Amino acid sequence: MKKLLVIATTFAALSGFVAADIQAPPGSTYTSARKLGRAIDNIFYGFMEIPEQICRKNDQYGRKALGYGTVDGSSRALRRLGYGFYELFTFTCPTYRGTFKPPYERCGEDNRIQMNPHDGLSEFPPELGADGGWSHTRTQTY
Repeated sequence: MKKLLVIATTFAALSGFVAADIQAPPGSTYTSARKLGRAIDNIFYGFMEIPEQICRKNDQYGRKALGYGTVDGSSRALRRLGYGFYELFTFTCPTYRGTFKPPYERCGEDNRIQMNPHDGLSEFPPELGADGGWSHTRTQTY
């Protein structure tokens, strides 16, 4: 009994010193699989920048901005295509500052990747049409 009490006390005392950081590091979500997925998305869906920019420019400048939206969207689509092939060929290598983060322009005060309609690209191409992330039915509780 005395031996069990000493073992339990020792275990309790030593477990107080053991501390683990259970939080993942900031770059842990950026993996080679995510980089490959981003590459495939940019190659196949990068052209969606064209109608997206047409809509954004029409909202911002009016209907006369159709040409501006088309040119800007085409420029963004070609950049996405280039980034897509670059990331497709280098998806196994951490190329951007030793990480798998996208090498796009940074924008915003905290240097995160976000959609900036004037300067930068978001991590993934825009999604047009109905948003599939929302439930349009009432939830039922039992």
